[in-house]
Amino acid sequence: MIGKIIGAGVGAALSKQTRSIGGTTGAVLGTVAVPIISRMSLPAMLAIAAGGYVVKKFADKGRTGAPRANV
Repeated sequence: MIGKIIGAGVGAALSKQTRSIGGTTGAVLGTVAVPIISRMSLPAMLAIAAGGYVVKKFADKGRTGAPRANV
């Protein structure tokens, strides 16, 4: 029970940093994420974390690429 409340609070706080997710949606996602994460194995969690890291690196690399000269 307390884990769901903490998850809802974290989800609501993270939703403030994301434009596409509102506060209520973030709270619901945080509440739903707690039981899903608690049932995952450690290798699955590490694989998801590594995948998220790789996706973020590619997204940041594409966003901060050198500007092209118009020829």
